[in-house]
Amino acid sequence: MMILKDILYKVTINAVVGSTSIAVNKVEFDSRQIKTNDVFVAISGTITDGHKFIEKAIADGASAIVCEKLPEVLEDGITYIEVANSNQALAYMAANYYEHPSENLKLVGVTGTNGKTTVTSLLYQLFKKAGYKVGLLSTVKIMVDDKTYKATHTTPDSLTINKYLKLMNDVGVEFCFMEASSHGIHQSRTEGLKFAGGIFTNLSHDHLDYHETFAEYRDVKKAFFDGLPKDAFALSNMDDKNGLVMLQNTGAKKYTYALKNYADYRAQILENEFSGLLLKINESELWTRLIGSFNAYNILAIYGAAELLGLEKVEILRLISELENVSGRFQYFISDEKITAIVDYAHTPDALKNVLETINNIRTKNEELITVVGCGGDRDKTKRPKMAHIASALSTKVIFTSDNPRSEVPETIIEDMEKGVEPQNFKKTLSITDRKQAIKTACQMANVNDIILIAGKGHETYQEIKGERFDFDDYKTVQEFLKQLQK
Repeated sequence: MMILKDILYKVTINAVVGSTSIAVNKVEFDSRQIKTNDVFVAISGTITDGHKFIEKAIADGASAIVCEKLPEVLEDGITYIEVANSNQALAYMAANYYEHPSENLKLVGVTGTNGKTTVTSLLYQLFKKAGYKVGLLSTVKIMVDDKTYKATHTTPDSLTINKYLKLMNDVGVEFCFMEASSHGIHQSRTEGLKFAGGIFTNLSHDHLDYHETFAEYRDVKKAFFDGLPKDAFALSNMDDKNGLVMLQNTGAKKYTYALKNYADYRAQILENEFSGLLLKINESELWTRLIGSFNAYNILAIYGAAELLGLEKVEILRLISELENVSGRFQYFISDEKITAIVDYAHTPDALKNVLETINNIRTKNEELITVVGCGGDRDKTKRPKMAHIASALSTKVIFTSDNPRSEVPETIIEDMEKGVEPQNFKKTLSITDRKQAIKTACQMANVNDIILIAGKGHETYQEIKGERFDFDDYKTVQEFLKQLQK
């Protein structure tokens, strides 16, 4: 039990009805989880409004309500706290409730359109190999040192973040690497946390279904760096036109990385093959099993962050050379028939372009490059024709298919994509709604030495159709079909 006024420390309060000196059990924003003496925080969500469930929360035992608008009828014996922003209030309350766990380790946030999962996951790997106890909060999974937990969001809600950070404290974790999505930043999920550093990867077309304009999307990312403390570091990609924007108003110590421009951490690609990359970082050469120029940027970010967190340069180089690729990020295998299958999470125009250009830079052009790609339903529709344009322009053959159609009709999504195909590329394209059938067809079309890219879902092991999730794994599916062809 904690005293309510202690949990409300740093929360911007507009009005109070009742006593804040009461003892409360725990903080919840999901009314279904409320029990006796809990605090219910009513969040105005994008789908449902928590204010509609205040009465239910009280009926289930809540003794205090935190909301943006007080109910018309106030119940006797209940404490009501009116706040300016429920999301922000929840962030500070979560940090207070779990006793500020971010202050007891070095927390690094990674933000940008592409590369967040790769950078956080590889930093986790690197520091584990260096002998530290490490935490990870990523799209793929949550790690509390060696223990794995399932991830449901790129950036979890404030209570979940602080709960896992507290678990990390309990087992002596020294470093934690966390993805900071634009949704998470905008919804104040990163507030109330003490960051030791922040990394900016890049910025391109994404989430314009949520953010009204690209400028708003950029400024939300920038807000993360604006909020970093003076003793933190801010490491930004100078080859991205928004790299300097991220550093403009931050009070943190500023550092940069780049392949093309002058920067604190600069790399040159000496070799780029399916077996890996040979890089020259500042004055040192490094071989890594990761592939492509986009991964050269990820490696630079990792190198810079590791040095800024206190590791020695020679040790960092050695550890990077031992890193393994992240699930669903340019994850590939070569079949007995010498067909290369690549699964990648590329679900934005820029990410798809990066992956296809990487493959085209490596292949000899004697092979076919067959791309299977779709776009998610109930998400930014403006990127659909752009994705199709890129896929059809940079591939030998393209199969448009379903991604996670969610509540939308899959054929409608594919029709939106097809509008982006230029006339000279029509003959390259084929549309197959069923994703499994699309992958099977790609395997049947492929000959010796050809390359199949399956883009959009990466690490995901499900397909979301009409509110239901069905088991589906791109990597396992393409493996099975290619094995069947060998028989």
